[in-house]
Amino acid sequence: MARSRRQLPPSPPLLDMVPSWELSLQAADKSPGTIRSYLDSVRVLARFLSERGLPVEVEAVEAANVRAFLDASTATTSPGNAHKHFRNLRVFFNWLIAEEERTAGTPMAGIDPPKVASRTVELLADRELEALLEVCSGGSWVDRRDTAIVRVLMDNGMRLSWLAGLRHSADVSDEGGDVWLDRRLLRIVRKGEDAHLVPIGPKTAAAIDRYLRARARHPHAASPWLWLPVRGITAEGGERRLTATGIQQMLERRGRQAGISGRLHPHRFRQTMADDYLGKGGDPLDLMRITGWKSVEIVRRYLEAGAGVRAQTDVALGDRL
Repeated sequence: MARSRRQLPPSPPLLDMVPSWELSLQAADKSPGTIRSYLDSVRVLARFLSERGLPVEVEAVEAANVRAFLDASTATTSPGNAHKHFRNLRVFFNWLIAEEERTAGTPMAGIDPPKVASRTVELLADRELEALLEVCSGGSWVDRRDTAIVRVLMDNGMRLSWLAGLRHSADVSDEGGDVWLDRRLLRIVRKGEDAHLVPIGPKTAAAIDRYLRARARHPHAASPWLWLPVRGITAEGGERRLTATGIQQMLERRGRQAGISGRLHPHRFRQTMADDYLGKGGDPLDLMRITGWKSVEIVRRYLEAGAGVRAQTDVALGDRL
């Protein structure tokens, strides 16, 4: 005789909780991309369970159901995609429990995250960075802007959203600006968090100063944003601003001009900077502070990915090129 399934209190299907979770994520100020990723994982899980006749109710989903879903995702898509679903579903079920929508423990307990092979580090060679600086070496305000952006990325591998969000104030006493050239620091202001100070080297400070002198003569110099676009109104209130998308497009264009193989994006700068820093014996905790990483695990991955293949030098990457 088949064993009957244990009696569970009535609970809604997983998909019925998606609108409420979306509101909760928006209230927590999660980015639109993060919210889409979270909700997608729940929808894909619900579809997987429904197609196989497995329980789809909040209270009835068990570890074996989620494990089967992750195994299938690994086999049909990729381990990286399955790992993303693992992380997202862990957050989802913890939210259900906190909201008292699920009285049982999380089904994620006891499930090992899918194993993801380490990616090959796409380091930028010195000759590639030199070629990149060469194609940006003109005297126009756009060349000066692009040189400054490239040098910022060489120095600290700044995240694209942080780079696009830097603000400028012509009044050096105004703490509203994020460019502190006298201290060779850039300030990152994140919602709900303390300001994060990112160092730059002397050559980068000089490159930013050279751009600012040209920027001061620009018709839209009054814009509060540091990086100005060639055209287009791209910020709230009609203020001119080079967006994260615009910076990415500029990097790809300049990368092609410099003959750099593969797609040029900020993560490659971050990988190169981290490898160079660790290869010179830099403190991993200091690297975490520079990059804004929250976990030592990320630094460990860089150490295991062949850190230190560059020549030993006491000169920062951006300042030796």
